[in-house]
Amino acid sequence: MFEPVPRPTSAGLAVRCTRVLLSPWSRLSLLVLVLASAGALVVLYEPQRLLSDGWPGQLGGVAAVVLYAVAYGACTAAFVPRPLLNLAAGALFGAQAGLVSALAGTVLGAGIAFTLGRLLGQDALRPLLRGRWVKAADTQLSKHGFRSMLAIRIFPGVPFAAANYCAAVSRMGYAPFLLATALGSIPNTAAYVIAGSRAGSPTSPTFLIAMGFIVVTGLISAAVAWRKRHGLSRG
Repeated sequence: MFEPVPRPTSAGLAVRCTRVLLSPWSRLSLLVLVLASAGALVVLYEPQRLLSDGWPGQLGGVAAVVLYAVAYGACTAAFVPRPLLNLAAGALFGAQAGLVSALAGTVLGAGIAFTLGRLLGQDALRPLLRGRWVKAADTQLSKHGFRSMLAIRIFPGVPFAAANYCAAVSRMGYAPFLLATALGSIPNTAAYVIAGSRAGSPTSPTFLIAMGFIVVTGLISAAVAWRKRHGLSRG
């Protein structure tokens, strides 16, 4: 006599479906879908133009600065380039309020990207970390998170979004990541915001100094990246 094969109960089926949906690869697929959708929306609607050209005229003061910071954070998480948003912040609010809004948006956007990468991508991607360069970067971020992220933000040779998601896959904690982002982003963000606030007078000393700082930090970033690459290839 053959014993009847027990049929899966609805509770057991629900548990299996939940496991599949919450598996690392399912979450990674969701992350890819979210990022692809965000990138497509940026290409279609160009929100950076809406923030600068289509800003609601009735908004002003602290409310406008706070709202811009929130929109800035959402846009950076969706891959809108930060330099454009920083220039727009300076043009809209001036140097001081623009810097506050841009820095708040920078930290918010970094936190959103870090959270998405940590919750949806870390478990699936960490086993795939192979190769000397990838392992070296992961070790640096995991063991010396604050110092490494501070250097990345001060000399922005790595794209903002890429740095956020790489840090999320590593074992860096939230606190050092956000603190390093806030402190390290001040110089470069301030330069762009000041340049945006003085865009109407491009021959003014303030504008020229801000642009000179941007160029110098860019050259230093390129030199540091070149030395790191050759150091890793020799090692």
